[in-house]
Amino acid sequence: MTDPAPLPRLATAEVEAHQHFVELVAEVRPQLFKYCARMTGSIFDGEDVVQETLAKAYLALGSGTEAPSLRPWLFRIAHNAAMDFLKRYERKHVDFVAEVPELTGAEESGVDPALVEAALVRFIALPPLQRSALVLKDVLGHSLAETAATMATSVSAVKAALVRARANLARSPEPPHAPPAPEAAAEDRQHLRRYAELFNNRDWDALRALMGAESRLEVVTRTRRRGAAAAEYYVRYAELAPQEDLRAEPGWVDDTPVIAVFRPASSALPSYFVLVEWHGEKVALIRDFRYVPYIADGAPYTPTEGWPSRS
Repeated sequence: MTDPAPLPRLATAEVEAHQHFVELVAEVRPQLFKYCARMTGSIFDGEDVVQETLAKAYLALGSGTEAPSLRPWLFRIAHNAAMDFLKRYERKHVDFVAEVPELTGAEESGVDPALVEAALVRFIALPPLQRSALVLKDVLGHSLAETAATMATSVSAVKAALVRARANLARSPEPPHAPPAPEAAAEDRQHLRRYAELFNNRDWDALRALMGAESRLEVVTRTRRRGAAAAEYYVRYAELAPQEDLRAEPGWVDDTPVIAVFRPASSALPSYFVLVEWHGEKVALIRDFRYVPYIADGAPYTPTEGWPSRS
């Protein structure tokens, strides 16, 4: 019989290689997220693009591709992934500044604090190339040369995109934060409240009962499961919830219904989010962002009580 020992060794080597990669990119990952969230206009789509970026980078390294300097290399991959995302969803915008004045003043360093705090919807009003230049230069503080390298264009093209982007933002008022559609809001509020109440009551059996044979689970960056295996997700939370004093609260991030998790329970700001999709009264999908807590940093979260009653 063939000795099965090499298989576990290979598996262990793969796990160790992946863990080393995760540690290697840990410092730059939140910056990639800030870029991708503003490019896609969604913190959740943005994190999906970050995951796609890191998967492509990991495969490239595994195939023997010699990576250049890590940070600019990852940003180039992220830029291309974000542009592909926008093309897939046909998110087109009009470049409505006709003339391009020259940039003036010091343009090689610094960020714009107002843009760092700006709502994501401010960015998606811009054409993608303007958006990319603005986020890289004015939000993340990249130099003109770094921005041009990421976008695979010239410094003069970046300057032109920046002028247009800044002018377009100046001409566009801050859009109002509109509540979700009435029908969706009422149904989602009911589901979210029920889920949060069961979580806060530590009623894990009742939460498991919400999971069906086709229910899917994704603990982002960690695991994916389906059916009975997905329901075992609550075994871990039965340990974590009392240890970390977790509190769940139903709410919205932009127009997306979420469960916000506070750690500890008395915290004023969410620590991370859990997305729960439903099929009737059963859970269809759970996406738990526990292991990417930067997703909640500055997110436009509003509790369900923040919306007017729709009943």
